[in-house]
Amino acid sequence: MGLPAPRTSFWVVVAGCAITIAASAGGSATSAQAPARLAALPAVAPAPSDNPTTPERVALGRLLFWDPILSGGKDVACGTCHHPAFGYSDGLDLSIGSHGAGLGPARAFIPGQASRLVKRNSQTILNVAFNGLTSSSDAAPATAPMFWDLRSRSLEAQALEPIKALEEMRGDAFPEDRAVAAVVARLNAVAEYRRLFALAFTERKPVNETNLGRALAAFQRTLIAANSPFDRYMRGETAALSVEQLRGLERFQSIGCVNCHNGPMFSDFAAHVLAVPDNAKLADSDAGVNRTYAFRTASLRNLSATAPYMHNGALATLPDVVDFYRRISRGGGRRGDGGGGRVNPQVGRDQIDPLARQLTMRGRGQQDVIAFLRALDDPGFDRTIPDHVPSGLPVGGRLQPR
Repeated sequence: MGLPAPRTSFWVVVAGCAITIAASAGGSATSAQAPARLAALPAVAPAPSDNPTTPERVALGRLLFWDPILSGGKDVACGTCHHPAFGYSDGLDLSIGSHGAGLGPARAFIPGQASRLVKRNSQTILNVAFNGLTSSSDAAPATAPMFWDLRSRSLEAQALEPIKALEEMRGDAFPEDRAVAAVVARLNAVAEYRRLFALAFTERKPVNETNLGRALAAFQRTLIAANSPFDRYMRGETAALSVEQLRGLERFQSIGCVNCHNGPMFSDFAAHVLAVPDNAKLADSDAGVNRTYAFRTASLRNLSATAPYMHNGALATLPDVVDFYRRISRGGGRRGDGGGGRVNPQVGRDQIDPLARQLTMRGRGQQDVIAFLRALDDPGFDRTIPDHVPSGLPVGGRLQPR
């Protein structure tokens, strides 16, 4: 296969790889049936009909995102674990929410307080507005898949879940079933929030749980990073990808990565069993969706800023990730083999998704794949942090080490 040219001829190359992969998996396809597998991101994110992205809602959502008033102990904000310095993730394998202090890898629990790790890695929220957008389906914001285990649909619903979670934002301040209502009461007691909610929403009593989720979601839909070298290449900028990255793009397709990491977001947003090793910091094995050890396919965008990787941060670097998939494709993951700590012994070989087992990782070219993955980075995203928040609390929570 020769190097792909941008735009029209690129689609022919991608479709050709799709046919080859389908045949190797026992399927069949024709050139007329094969869809384009990869594409640039749109410049504008869709919004649900009941939550249009207005300047007032975005401005309110940004303040709420950075205000620790949303947390039980008033010590954690959404921005604590989704910080622009780390690509709107946090640089940790497992996040430290309530009772923590510091930023990113320097964050630690405050001595003498309960130390409860969040059991999963903090995913970036860059481009989260496009969740559900694949090579075969449009993004549907009202039902967009969220979280590693797909337990929530839509940004509006997802935005409220960390407020309820003991380890993330709730802490010991109030019971789970009262957490959001308690936070809304706090917001209603702040005159500036009452004014901002009234500007953003038309209800007689606009400070409510539904509008809290809507405002946070509206802000998150503005966090778009859609001008990576790959995006520019797909829009016709021939020199946007290096020769090494073009080789990596070809290999990414030919070895089968594109079967799960496809579409503009490089994710099928489905749950797959991969036998990722458990994080040793957790007392219990995390069994994922319906205790099957399945987790949602992560987007591959902005990987350079969002290490470590996988649902529990068990793989520190991109070479570690490539090595993990090579191990799976070569027969790693047999129950009881332990995998040298590099696969999960709780998962038998026959449980691992066939798409992972059928990857063709032999031969050279892994560094080319990594170079291509770097071409999905767009560092030009919005990094704005407000100078202050209406509660008067420290912006972002306790970001200074104790």
